Amino acid sequence: MTKKFDVAVIGAGAAGMMCASVAGQRGKSVVLIDHATRLAEKIRISGGGRCNFTNIDAGPQNFLSGNPHFCKSALSRYTPQDFLALLKRHRIAYHEKHKGQLFCDDSAEDIIRMLKSECDLGQVRWQIPCSISAVAQADAGFVLTTSAGSIEAESIVLATGGLSIPKIGATDFAYRIARQFGIRLVEPRPGLVPLTFDMSEWQPFVALAGIALPVEISAGEKKNRGSFREDLLFTHRGLSGPAVLQISSYWQSGAQLTIDLLPDMDVAQTLIDGKSTLKKNLGNTLSQWLPARLVEEWLRIKGFQADARIADMTDKQLRALGTSLNAWVITPDGSEGYRKAEVTLGGIDTRELSQQTMMSTKVPGLYFIGESVDVTGWLGGYNFQWAWASGVAAGKSV
Repeated sequence: MTKKFDVAVIGAGAAGMMCASVAGQRGKSVVLIDHATRLAEKIRISGGGRCNFTNIDAGPQNFLSGNPHFCKSALSRYTPQDFLALLKRHRIAYHEKHKGQLFCDDSAEDIIRMLKSECDLGQVRWQIPCSISAVAQADAGFVLTTSAGSIEAESIVLATGGLSIPKIGATDFAYRIARQFGIRLVEPRPGLVPLTFDMSEWQPFVALAGIALPVEISAGEKKNRGSFREDLLFTHRGLSGPAVLQISSYWQSGAQLTIDLLPDMDVAQTLIDGKSTLKKNLGNTLSQWLPARLVEEWLRIKGFQADARIADMTDKQLRALGTSLNAWVITPDGSEGYRKAEVTLGGIDTRELSQQTMMSTKVPGLYFIGESVDVTGWLGGYNFQWAWASGVAAGKSV
């Protein structure tokens, strides 16, 4: 027997549950379908289990897209303050970490329970776990062939995310449906991901594994250039930490990174100006500003003597050392891939969607929201804010 609904939301993650709850509370009959046995695993593991659920400063400037103006409408109509009002109604305590990042005081489970409660308030039907083998257009909308039988819906919303973190169930389902209906894609690739290096070139830096420090990191060209001040982490295989995760979304294969290891200091000028006053040797002087193990290895790699007296060094030598620290140029050979990526860049081409409703301009009643769409936020709660905002936009339209 075919079950009939106004709306079928496919994907019970952040965007999907938000969309389903909004549509259900508008009086629509909604079924929420997911192939996983547990709800919203990406919410559950976010922020070390406390879910970095938004960023108080989230705005269009914090997102990457081939069509950068697309996200403005949804983000302006559902803001971080709107989500905080929802948390207040559910009495969920939260706190701010640095740079506007908001986390639950207790657990990410609070967010999942809240969204489930909002769906229940809208009398959303749950179909979990449930796999979908086919999606087809019909006279009254769409027919889904599923492991739970046939489901008819006037509208369907794809909230199945991207390819990042396959171990928790990520699939290309949204992309397959888009291709089926002739909707263009922006080539997906891993985002917010550690970068790797050719081991023959990285070998000298392996000894720095475990060292972390604040840096300024840059990549990209012209309007596609990004620059961040964040913590950098050296690993055995390459570079990680917030700085690299952020810049990875701007980095293109074969391109360079520029890293300033002492962004608040012109190292060369400081050393040249201090020739007569800096009494310590080179290694001890640099260790005032950088981790001692980093200084020791860095000087060895760059061919400087740690016990050299600064007064005895030429200005040319000090400028070369300064440049190596203030403008370290290095070329990754790849990334850790979707296995370690927090998000997927690219996805459904936003030029194929209405920015007000998230509906396909080619296929009436077909919507795409959240990470499946070519809108990707910075690290720090921005991607959840896009999930909430795009989910609400679709939920108010279906």
